[in-house]
Order: sequence, then structure tokens, then C-alpha cells
Amino acid sequence: MPPKTSDGRYIIVDGVLWRATDPRLPEARRQYLVNALMDARRAVGAAKRSGDARAESRARGQVHAAKVALGERGPVWWSDGAPDLTRRRLADTPYAR
Repeated sequence: MPPKTSDGRYIIVDGVLWRATDPRLPEARRQYLVNALMDARRAVGAAKRSGDARAESRARGQVHAAKVALGERGPVWWSDGAPDLTRRRLADTPYAR
């Protein structure tokens, strides 16, 4: 598991912040969505290998939908007005302190 910021909003991968899954999701729902995400990612790979652009586009849409449902994309899941720092270098954020 990659490290998280102290407030749990982001995971840190290679010095870059990525939004973490919404911790308010019930475990069963979270696992269902993770499984759907992994299935969709496999479908992207299969579509790319077969050269099926339409299937790849559909699968990418499924990846996006799963990530939004997990809280990793779309509106932020916290309510204190803090900005979304996803894809920012850790060193360039308040978390660097």
C-alpha cells in the first residue's frame, strides 16, 4: 500500500499526490467498485491488444465511472473547502511541510 497524507486524502506515488478512495464508503461497496475497476482495466488492455477502439473507449468509460464512484475522480469527498491537489508534486504542496 502506498503511503497516505496525514489527513488520508491522498496516496503518494513517486512523489505525486493521487486522491484516495472515499473512506466513508462501506467496505462491501468499496470492494465491489475496486473489482469493477480492475475488470474495466483488464477490458482496456484486451481492447488495446485486439485493436478494438470502440471497446477500448467503452472500457475507459467504465474505468472512469468506477474511479468517480470510489471518490478518486469527480467532486472531492471532503467538505472543508480544501482544494483538490491530485497530480501535484508532494514537494509543491502544503503536505511537504
